[in-house]
Amino acid sequence: MKAHFHKYQALGNDMIVIDPASFPVPLTPEMIQRLCARHFGPGADGICYGPLSDQPHPFTMRFFNPDGSEAEKSGNGLRIFARYLWDAGYVAEKSYAISIHDELVPVQVLDETAQMLSLGMGKLSFDWVDEDLVIGDERVRGTAVSIGNPHYVIITDDLDQIHQLGPVLESAPAFPNRTNVQMVRIIDPHTIQIEIWERGAGYTLASGTSASAAAGTAVRLGHCQSPVEVRMAGGTAQVEITKDWDVVLIGEVTAVYQGILSSDMPSKMT
Repeated sequence: MKAHFHKYQALGNDMIVIDPASFPVPLTPEMIQRLCARHFGPGADGICYGPLSDQPHPFTMRFFNPDGSEAEKSGNGLRIFARYLWDAGYVAEKSYAISIHDELVPVQVLDETAQMLSLGMGKLSFDWVDEDLVIGDERVRGTAVSIGNPHYVIITDDLDQIHQLGPVLESAPAFPNRTNVQMVRIIDPHTIQIEIWERGAGYTLASGTSASAAAGTAVRLGHCQSPVEVRMAGGTAQVEITKDWDVVLIGEVTAVYQGILSSDMPSKMT
């Protein structure tokens, strides 16, 4: 049986979808790293794995970072997986749900080809808000927030700091499970621009959970009001936030290509 895979991108955040029904090769951390490698595999910012037939919910998925670690949630990964379910004929209705880490994520297809989708991302929770964090000799002021996965959000006009502070903050002692990092510039009460350092992936062009966390922080601190347009290097997403801190994320997904893994690839994993 040949090992099929599917490549999608959401605002420049590219993912490989692995469907166990058509991929007989074990998905080990080494395989994930090779698949995501730009020079040794198809290249991707992560792996969407599913639907998993051994789970109670029919559309259960797992998401893996390029370093082989598993993430609790990925907004773009969920949106890409939602598009794959549509393309592969698993769903026929425009409303359905995906299960990830025992959380149900409602999906709404907003057009006829599932290029624009809306996700119910769950509830934001704030661990600390606009407080100082000491990193070595530096003092950084930010907000620690979760939407099923951890984020550290810094409001600043100097977005280029992401390349210097991102890797340092990701593994800072304050975040024992590592964290995603966002630098946020406030443009107006309904618009922000962000740069992203993603846990397990590094600098990335877009991230759905990062957009949700950044927009939520901007609203929490009084800089913005819902809805918030989140501009990222790869494109723009819309984030709606309720008074109870529930988040709806709206953005595009594009199919890139389908492929069959060469027999050389599995042999490289052993």
